[in-house]
Amino acid sequence: MIKVMVVDDQALIRAGLGALLRAAPGIEVVGEAADGEHAVALAASTRPDVVLMDIRMPGMSGIVATERILKADPHPRVLVLTTFDLDEYVYAALRAGACGFLLKDAPPERLLAAVQAVCAGDMLFAPSVTRRLIEAYVPRSQHPELGSLTPREVEVLRLVGSGMANGDIARRLVVSEATVKTHLNRTMTKLDLASRAQAVVVAYETGLVVPGRAAS
Repeated sequence: MIKVMVVDDQALIRAGLGALLRAAPGIEVVGEAADGEHAVALAASTRPDVVLMDIRMPGMSGIVATERILKADPHPRVLVLTTFDLDEYVYAALRAGACGFLLKDAPPERLLAAVQAVCAGDMLFAPSVTRRLIEAYVPRSQHPELGSLTPREVEVLRLVGSGMANGDIARRLVVSEATVKTHLNRTMTKLDLASRAQAVVVAYETGLVVPGRAAS
């Protein structure tokens, strides 16, 4: 059973999402919140597997709520709800630890598939969309420290940032997919990253991946 929390300041959208999720097999709605502050408190008490998070809300934004929820408990997978994909708020949410985003006009079957996908550990957006989003909003002057990483971890981070899946990276480096996962997990631990999406952002911010240039 996947425990889901719904966060949206619009009552009709919140009720509609809740009703859709409750009708789906294998999903339990553990709470609904109308603002970021309530979302943080509710996440702490219900410990959801997936949080459907609106990012543009009065008071505490979904971005700040995402940061606080994941800082208190890295377990939940935050799925951002947005009206359009190329949005600086979506970029900020990915930096905060969200693992994907979903357009609010997505069909019901897409929403249910998205909840299942992120709960299973997947990022929810095509690499091409991720690159367009990050390239549009990444601050070029920001360069987080990578000195704690080994050369192999840096290489894996670069290939993740370029949009390659673990299987493709394994073939490129002639190692097992399990080894790639180990390198990536260690990288995320060292850099205090909550999601693969954050790893992609860091790869751009550090200059490991240059906008418009394919992985070589």
